[in-house]
Amino acid sequence: MQLSVKDAAIILNVSEKTIYRWIKQETIPFYKISEQYRFNRAELLEWATSRRIQVSPDIFAEKDKSAMPLPTLTEALRSGGIFYRVEGVDQASVLRAVVDLLNLPEEVDRQFLYQVLLARETLGSTGIGDGIAIPHVRNPVVLHVSKPTVSLCFLEKPIDFGAIDNQPVDTLFTLISPSVRAHLHLLSRLGIVLRDPRVKEALRSRASREELMEAFARAEAALPQSGA
Repeated sequence: MQLSVKDAAIILNVSEKTIYRWIKQETIPFYKISEQYRFNRAELLEWATSRRIQVSPDIFAEKDKSAMPLPTLTEALRSGGIFYRVEGVDQASVLRAVVDLLNLPEEVDRQFLYQVLLARETLGSTGIGDGIAIPHVRNPVVLHVSKPTVSLCFLEKPIDFGAIDNQPVDTLFTLISPSVRAHLHLLSRLGIVLRDPRVKEALRSRASREELMEAFARAEAALPQSGA
């Protein structure tokens, strides 16, 4: 679905004037089609998440709604796993190490996934600040996985990720999803939960897996429930 300026303003809870200003500044991802400005939902949420902008639930409205219930962030993190001391000296080698660690079906082409994640970073860093990046595939459907996962990796050494605050990154959340809807759902919830003080402290101290899962579960429990 291509969103209009009015749609984008509603989703981002700002005025249409603000949207036009962002377009003029070329800070927001947009397309110009037949002299009309249009926006992609997934790209818009990625952009808003990287800037810690709260979004409206309207961004999840889709004509084709899956009968499968949306997973919780905690469930996806439990499926994806938490990894410590991940090696790498730069963005490429870190992403290579992360892909090798991911809990994926055998039929998923890891080399292809690595190339897609690397290409995604050339479009704009997924580093959201505070030493955190959220590498993910822009079009999640290409992976053909059965369920979404979120993998948390703590790096052995901080690296330059081109983050929005220009600070090195040492914590990665990698999202793998079978659908755009699940992708948006998890990306949104992750963006909100990462503001929780207890979650931030658990990440900063590199707490145990049990402590991290508890912190995420507690923070997510405080969020409004999403529909299936």
